[in-house]
Amino acid sequence: MLKNCGLLALLTLPCWAQTNTTAVPELKPYNQVITAKARSQSGLFKVHQVGEKYYYEIPKGQLDRDFLMVVTVARGKPGTGDGGGEGIGRRVVRWHRQDRRVLLQELDYSLWADPKLPIAQAVAEANNPVILGAYLVEAESDQQAPVIDVTRLFNSEVIEFSPRYMLGAKAFDPTRSFVERISAYPENIEAESTLTLTNPEARPSYAYGEMGRGSATVRMHYSMVKLPDQPMKPRLADSRVGYFTTSQTDYGTNDHFVKEQQFLARWRLDKKDPGAAVSEPIKPIVFYIDPATPAAWVPYVKKGVEQWQSAFEGAGFKNAILALNPPKDGSWSIEDARYSTIRWVASGTPNAYGPHISDPRTGEILEADIHMFHNILDLQRRWYFTQVAHLDPRAQHLPMPDDLMGQLVEFVVAHEVGHSLGFQHNMRGSSTYSLAQVRDPVWVKKMGHTPSIMDYSRFNYVAQPGDRMDVADLIPRVGPYDHFAVHWGYAPIPGASTPQAEKSTLDQWARQQDSSPWLRFSNLDSGGADPGDQTEAVGDQDPVAATRLGLKNLRRTAGLLFRATERVGEDYSELRHFRNALFGQWGTECNHVVALVGGVHKQEKHFGQSGPVYTVIPKKRQQEAVDFLLKEVMGAQDWLLEPGLVRLLQMERSVDQVAFVQRRLLTNLCSSRRLNRMAEQGAYPVSELLNRVRHGVFSELVKGQSVSLQRRMLQRGLADQFIDLSYSSGDSRNHGLRQMRLLERELVAARKRIKDEDTLAHLDQLADDLRRELDPRANGRRGSAQVRAWTYTETPVENCWIDSSSQWLLPVEK
Repeated sequence: MLKNCGLLALLTLPCWAQTNTTAVPELKPYNQVITAKARSQSGLFKVHQVGEKYYYEIPKGQLDRDFLMVVTVARGKPGTGDGGGEGIGRRVVRWHRQDRRVLLQELDYSLWADPKLPIAQAVAEANNPVILGAYLVEAESDQQAPVIDVTRLFNSEVIEFSPRYMLGAKAFDPTRSFVERISAYPENIEAESTLTLTNPEARPSYAYGEMGRGSATVRMHYSMVKLPDQPMKPRLADSRVGYFTTSQTDYGTNDHFVKEQQFLARWRLDKKDPGAAVSEPIKPIVFYIDPATPAAWVPYVKKGVEQWQSAFEGAGFKNAILALNPPKDGSWSIEDARYSTIRWVASGTPNAYGPHISDPRTGEILEADIHMFHNILDLQRRWYFTQVAHLDPRAQHLPMPDDLMGQLVEFVVAHEVGHSLGFQHNMRGSSTYSLAQVRDPVWVKKMGHTPSIMDYSRFNYVAQPGDRMDVADLIPRVGPYDHFAVHWGYAPIPGASTPQAEKSTLDQWARQQDSSPWLRFSNLDSGGADPGDQTEAVGDQDPVAATRLGLKNLRRTAGLLFRATERVGEDYSELRHFRNALFGQWGTECNHVVALVGGVHKQEKHFGQSGPVYTVIPKKRQQEAVDFLLKEVMGAQDWLLEPGLVRLLQMERSVDQVAFVQRRLLTNLCSSRRLNRMAEQGAYPVSELLNRVRHGVFSELVKGQSVSLQRRMLQRGLADQFIDLSYSSGDSRNHGLRQMRLLERELVAARKRIKDEDTLAHLDQLADDLRRELDPRANGRRGSAQVRAWTYTETPVENCWIDSSSQWLLPVEK
């Protein structure tokens, strides 16, 4: 029960507040806090270390200024991530003094209005800063700079900067956590701490990157960098050119609705000589190469960066982008957010990625760190071998020579640098060249086999031995689209003082795409319906012809497998590794053909450009794709089941590998999403497609032939897909049920013409399953859980080099 504190108390504070209030201690003299034993540094703030405590002395001029706080894992635990450099958080923060406290606040610039407008007050009221930390002012300097103890910002768990969720940890252990160091620089402050997190629960399985039962100790790095005093003039985004963007909701427009503006993510480049057509920038883009990079690859890493120099020259900048070795004076740190780096990560993940950090006010890229995972080398050699080993003698014996592997490293670096310059993937690129151009060595020498290094178009697997392609041109490089995109985003527009004033010029530049298709970009919002948006494709302007040529080359490569991987005294693991990669490449190329069915071609357009955005693919081309799949993909694939290899690598289930890919292709071809799209288009009737597929897959029924094991698996897959469709909604359900009825009758009729016992058992079981599914009196329908388990979304992954050799897991439309 509360005490009766009297009338005066009621007029001031409630009793519980009086009882529990703790008095704020008086300010201490400066020399009692920052004692003679303090080790002090000067920089953006003064940093003092007194024993195990760290103090910030924040100049009054740095209060209420905007900083970017970047938190990364500098050293990780094996199995709990991809090594050092894993990003945890990037936040705009501000140090704000409020009486005896200094608050570390997080700011959000996603809401905005011109400060001169009345609505700016409403925007401010809707956007109260989050307090990440509150620190008592313990002393003041002679210049009234507050001195605060920031130790707990780094040795305790601040949830916004915690690695808990990355690790899958349950608890934080402060007894095993401490500050390692804090270093002050003129524009930034760098801090490192050791944090220990625990997970007391024993889990039978956990997601990749998460810790199991026990403890994980990680070294955290905190980089706080001052944002530019003068924000860069932003450039408005355009869906026709593929840049990453920063979003800002503007409440101050006259458009009578809340308008979201998108600013390009791009570096600030200003000419030393503004009047020159081509000038060196005042501050170039510099990437420092991680000292941990294997020495053999350093020259190729530099070449990958410098591939972009000619593109920037077209935008008016000479030597705009450089690759340098870090200085050796001890002032440089790979985690320092002032420096952009290409970091070599000790990880078995076959991947690389190129993130960047942008000023949320303008989109200005402030820093970028490209991560090259060591096992990217394995992914590149597998892709190169399976796609073009028949054309390059250097790839026909493993290990591949360093000069070839170096070129593959250069290719990856150039792609990731593109991301760090602000560029999205451009899967449109490879579909804008004709097949004749992709096979023309003169064209490819000048234009590349894809116009963009940002495409997922690896090596020219369409080129035939008789095309006499220079092996140097089998590998993509910075191409025509990339030059166009750099110019569009980086070239100065004299006289345009605001982003809106640049729009007319940018529109005219974008319209070059009308006459030069290879300058086009796709933002993938066609949802997988455009066959020109496909990943891992070459020559996909004509996927049927390109895949036919690609499969010829895969057969040639299959003949090189044994010789390439043979090592006297070694086991057959390399042979198995590359044979699996061959299976993956076969499935990937065949899947490109499926996209033609129910497909559309898309060109990003704005008002003022003639013609439609979407064009349905003609029925004849869709039919050709279906016929190709049924005749050349769904039949026997003896070249993949060469007896000599099968006997070396496995005793059983070799046929499953082929049938698995074929069933996946069928699932994709007959997905409910594709059928619903076809019904809306009206170009190719759904019933006609399904009848054609059923007759092709069950062609043995009419002829009274026995059915091989591989074909039995394929036929089971199609029956399961029809059952799956019967569980969907709309017309797809109706078509699924009808196909089940038609197939059940054909199975019964065919039984009289077939004598083979294995085939009869197969047909009887299929017929029984279909009857059970069609019987309304059944006690519950079985469904096709296995087929459902195989399907997954086609949403593109941001990381650039996801291992597409994942055995035969092809994307499927739901």
